[in-house]
Amino acid sequence: MTLAELNRLPRYRAEEEFLKCCGSRAWARTMARRRPFTNFDRLLQAAAEIWWHLDATDWTEAFRAHPRIGEQQHVPGPAAWSAQEQSGMNRAPAATATAIEQANQEYLAKFGFIFIICASGKTAQEMLANLQSRLGNAREEEIRLAAEEQNKITLLRLKKLLPL
Repeated sequence: MTLAELNRLPRYRAEEEFLKCCGSRAWARTMARRRPFTNFDRLLQAAAEIWWHLDATDWTEAFRAHPRIGEQQHVPGPAAWSAQEQSGMNRAPAATATAIEQANQEYLAKFGFIFIICASGKTAQEMLANLQSRLGNAREEEIRLAAEEQNKITLLRLKKLLPL
């Protein structure tokens, strides 16, 4: 899809496309209303601006659209993007995968949402170290860090949605 094609879509279809990049309905709805975008840089600027004007409820809605780090999903679209982004898990030793699974459970119990990290280019060991270090955060700090990671993921996915 091109930016021009995205700009021409009916609003409901544009929202569906944006939801592939970020699971927050408020974000997708606002992005669809903000069209037309004159260029890709303006789209990225709007994406980040809209994201940072949302609240924690919208952020956690976006987090729920992701599989946990290490979860296997073999379906097209955003789940395939997640698998590609988490490809560092493909070579993870069993002990590392088990440690991530356990830390994921601890994280969810502590914070009430799944661990979010922009996993592209990271090894399983790097993701585990990040997960373990973030377990020590207060919830307020952690939700902000998770939102920063979600914003990175969203911007990467917009580039996948609209390849230049």
